[in-house]
Amino acid sequence: MKLHHQISGEGSALIILHGLFGTLENWGSQAITFSQSFKVISVDLRNHGRSPHSNTMNYSLMADDVAELMQDLQIQSAAIIGHSMGGKVAMQLALLHPEKVDKLIVVDISPVTYKPHHQHIFNGLLSIDLDSLASRASADQQLQAFEQDPGVRAFLLKNLYRDQHKKFAWRPNIAILQKEYHNLSLAPAASTQHTEPNPSFAKPTLFIKGKNSAYILPAHQESINSLFGTVSYKMIEGAGHWPHAEKPKIFSSIVLKFLL
Repeated sequence: MKLHHQISGEGSALIILHGLFGTLENWGSQAITFSQSFKVISVDLRNHGRSPHSNTMNYSLMADDVAELMQDLQIQSAAIIGHSMGGKVAMQLALLHPEKVDKLIVVDISPVTYKPHHQHIFNGLLSIDLDSLASRASADQQLQAFEQDPGVRAFLLKNLYRDQHKKFAWRPNIAILQKEYHNLSLAPAASTQHTEPNPSFAKPTLFIKGKNSAYILPAHQESINSLFGTVSYKMIEGAGHWPHAEKPKIFSSIVLKFLL
């Protein structure tokens, strides 16, 4: 699959992978910051943004998508940043193709299976009648019955656009995201060549947690350590699940210190 992407800056490659319902545009300000030191490749994952749609989604396929993009761009190896679902894709890439990943940054997600917790989002997005939708404000009003947080609604509604017929449409393939959601809840899998007790990925790995988020927990440390051999952790005060957007200066400072 040929993923849609944007490139900025020069130098060593840094690939950025967004989370569920996200796009590369969510990382625009961070990409500008990082492009002063790196060649930044911001990516739309399959069934998101402007990348192609597919009826199948799992972390092995999505990691292979990124590996294919690297091959197309003649990038032998890169530093990888992945947030949430994109963090699982980044971990899967590092576990299956460790030679392609120089350093790994995982943002507010662990290599564990999570209980389903996005059904209200799917219900809300699918409840909006796009054929009769007149404005984003109307979509926001309809979505309030399913999601009370205005920040989350604004994030979701960034996926709305007008097609060639001036009709509203969704960029993500929401029906398939819902159908394949069980795969997205799963933990990334170690390589079939992985044998205990040596971790699958031994290169420097950084997990960044928003303090107010419950996606990375102390109970996950055993799973992390079983897969990643050189791990460090940073927690950002006053941030939730989107620390790169909530505390951008602190986040970029942590990332650049780790990478440089």
